[in-house]
Amino acid sequence: MLGYLRLELRRMARDRRFVFFTIAVPVGFYLLWSTAAGDDAGTEASTGLPVQLHLMVAMAAFGALGAALTTTGPRLAAELSSGWLRQLRATPLSHRTVIFTKIFASMVLALPPLILVSLTAALTQDVRLSAAEWTGMIALMWVATLPFAALGTLIGSLAGGDAAQPITVGAYLALSALGGLWMPLDQLPGALRSVAHWLPSSRFFQIGWDVAGGHVPAATAGLVLAGWSAALGGCAVAAYRRATLSA
Repeated sequence: MLGYLRLELRRMARDRRFVFFTIAVPVGFYLLWSTAAGDDAGTEASTGLPVQLHLMVAMAAFGALGAALTTTGPRLAAELSSGWLRQLRATPLSHRTVIFTKIFASMVLALPPLILVSLTAALTQDVRLSAAEWTGMIALMWVATLPFAALGTLIGSLAGGDAAQPITVGAYLALSALGGLWMPLDQLPGALRSVAHWLPSSRFFQIGWDVAGGHVPAATAGLVLAGWSAALGGCAVAAYRRATLSA
């Protein structure tokens, strides 16, 4: 299993699109918007955080969510189409092991955006948190990428090679928008606001903002994320088993 994990990490890290879209873009967006906001931007009304700190969490989350999704879905669909994953059936690796390895590998690659956007904020905008707040924010947000990594594997197992990329991008943008990344949840229409409240992305972003603000995240956030992780992970294993057996 460890050998397969190392292989997955190397293959994912070589993807230039991963480096650009999940690391360079969030860092670039943070630099653009934080510079445009200026040093006297005040506080963000929806979170009560200084604008520079609010933007740091938002862009770190944007990059991590994208890494967790895009390093699994399209790649897994391509591997199913090419027949590569059929070769794994001749190895001792179970379906569950393959999926869990892919999920964990994508979570590992979701960590660099969290760290690099935070480092950029500290170096360029003088964002300051205590050591416990830095560590807690990055650690909790990293763990909270689990449901998005599971969703990526589910998309890759269900969608064809051509469809996986647009479906993944669509899920990425929808989860970001409905999670409150681009606008506060209370500005969404009533029906969408009710749905957004139970999405993993809204709890993911809120965890980061809570810890950055010195608050303990609500237990409900952890329960929602855990529920989505279990449901999506179980569906991903079942979908992958079906896809490989029918290939």
